Amino acid sequence: MEATVKGERGLEGEKAQRIIQAMRASVAERGAAGATFDHVASAAGVSRGLLHYYFGTKERLLVEVVRKDCDIQMERLERQLAAADSVDSIVAALVAHLEDFLEHDPAQFGLIFELFTASRHNEDLREAMKELYHVVRSHVAGALREKEAAGVVELRGDAESVASVLFALGDGIALQVLSDPDWDSSGAFATGIGAARHMLGARD
Repeated sequence: MEATVKGERGLEGEKAQRIIQAMRASVAERGAAGATFDHVASAAGVSRGLLHYYFGTKERLLVEVVRKDCDIQMERLERQLAAADSVDSIVAALVAHLEDFLEHDPAQFGLIFELFTASRHNEDLREAMKELYHVVRSHVAGALREKEAAGVVELRGDAESVASVLFALGDGIALQVLSDPDWDSSGAFATGIGAARHMLGARD
């Protein structure tokens, strides 16, 4: 068999990563409750016993899904923010990040909402969701502090609080768009952009 877990974050091996991706897709399609080991094993092309070998329980596998999504989200967002050199380009990067998910990967937001619901009844998932949002806030807050030190923004609030509200805007709009795909969200996006520009210190 392949190597087992090396520390809490140390899952290695192509099969383990294939299982995590299969669980991610299964939750997005069937919901957390309907994503069974049988479905995931079949989709990943492995035995059900291998899922138990790597993860033990469905909840622990869901935790790894949360962590994997956090890594994916941060890689994308940090890449988009790296070149931003003005308030408007920072806002544009955040909006592009949200629009990209809604257009190309709406299942990820659905996954996050599914896992949040499941986390209300499972301590491992609750801790994983807590870590996800902590990491996301911390990374974006760090980027905002760097931009403020460079004179690009003038934050109206501490960096982590601004990051938290920015993500709250994005999560809230995403939830409404996913719930009502026919809704014309352009006005909400425009209002959200105005709020984001204000928090980042835009003067006009």
